[in-house]
Amino acid sequence: MKKLLGQTALYGLTTVIIRLFPFVINPIITRTFGPTAYSPFADFYSVAGVIAVLLTHGMETTFFRFALDEKDDRKLISTSFFSVLAVTLVYLAFTLFYRQPLADAFKTPDQVDLLAILTVTLALDAFCAMPFVMLRKNERPLKYAGIRITNGIVNFLLVVFFIIILPKYPNGIFGLKYSSEFGIGYVFVANLVASSITFLMLSKELFIARIKYFSWELWKKMIKYSWPITIAGLAGIINETFDRQFLKFLLPEEIARHQLGIYGGVAKVVTFVILFRQAYSLGIEPFFFSNSKKDNAKEMYVKLMDVFIAINCIIVLFLSVNLDWIAKGYINNPEYYEGIGILPVLFFASLFLGIYLNLSIWYKLTDRTIIGAYISGIGVLITIFINFFFIPKYGYWASTWATIASYFAMMVISYIWGQYKYPIPYHIGKNLIVILITIITSFLCYQYLNEKIWLGNLIFIILATFLLKKEKLIPTKLISKIGIN
Repeated sequence: MKKLLGQTALYGLTTVIIRLFPFVINPIITRTFGPTAYSPFADFYSVAGVIAVLLTHGMETTFFRFALDEKDDRKLISTSFFSVLAVTLVYLAFTLFYRQPLADAFKTPDQVDLLAILTVTLALDAFCAMPFVMLRKNERPLKYAGIRITNGIVNFLLVVFFIIILPKYPNGIFGLKYSSEFGIGYVFVANLVASSITFLMLSKELFIARIKYFSWELWKKMIKYSWPITIAGLAGIINETFDRQFLKFLLPEEIARHQLGIYGGVAKVVTFVILFRQAYSLGIEPFFFSNSKKDNAKEMYVKLMDVFIAINCIIVLFLSVNLDWIAKGYINNPEYYEGIGILPVLFFASLFLGIYLNLSIWYKLTDRTIIGAYISGIGVLITIFINFFFIPKYGYWASTWATIASYFAMMVISYIWGQYKYPIPYHIGKNLIVILITIITSFLCYQYLNEKIWLGNLIFIILATFLLKKEKLIPTKLISKIGIN
């Protein structure tokens, strides 16, 4: 458990910090651009996640799995790196050469420049994926954190410069002049520059890999392990962001752009929940593998699930109680406020996804990653079905309910299947009660206590204290001092 806390502190905190940068950037964008102008950003980056998964094709998780048995680090590093490099170079050449036909196919014929910028950005990010894994494997947390945080700082500062500072100089500054027509494109440029700097900062790690150490035999084994992870990753991204594409293709053009912008802009508030999950996941995956053979491994998994659910429920409850002022203060543009009502549903969808990711350890430890692809595939089918049939009538509300339905189904299926193949005695009854209480309390506070935030927060404090005490997350000395029995 101490090792987990150390990993979470080193890498998890970095993840939280770097996720905060785009989270802080978003209200700058929503304040400057209305939903229609914002829509290209939501549109392109909903596809970016799919491309990113394909480019790395599960090699990050696969690397840590094979690191347990493979003694030759040079062979493992080189094989995984050149696998990613080859796929990325093919993608880069193909997309840039056919950028206009691709833009036409995605109903963005006037945004070819944005497509090209995003293409190069994603390629640079893919080139950096395995070097970052090497830093984690070699226990270089300070360099890992420094480069990641530098990327976020550069991105943030450039967005501030392009969107806030540059427009104040009609005659331009530093040889640059703001173009209102390019608008949201400046955000794409900021991302490209930040990724380029990251690429340069990882130059040493980029050249650790050598083609002479590449092993076809090892690659075949790694691909056999990684392709189900890739399918599962694709399914996860489709469930998480691809609904923006359904909105674009199933609604009339002007309505689609408006709803796409609102949905994309408002959904960023869910980052409050995602931050903890991502920090936890980054620290937990290596821990799960390295401790899987210990006698008390399953007991640790049970305890970690309890803590994960408790902390997530506390976060969701706080957000729901204070949602009105948090969401409006964050978005800072009345054009988006009509979409705030979807957030409580998305909060719990994120919770269910987090539980599913915790449950997924059973098929990773038993080398049955194909099962993850099956489960995620079911989630995709649910997502597609609900979006396809209900978006024309309900718009982004259909996408919202599709998200929670998909993640809930995946969570339930993974639990049932896992108990059959790799039984772990999770505290189902206790955790179900915690989740139900959180759902009911969140709904009541959001619907009926908007004008009495003090009362909602009092309820939150009582329930949060109870959960923290129950999971022994409050130090015993502190409990005795404040008199909690």
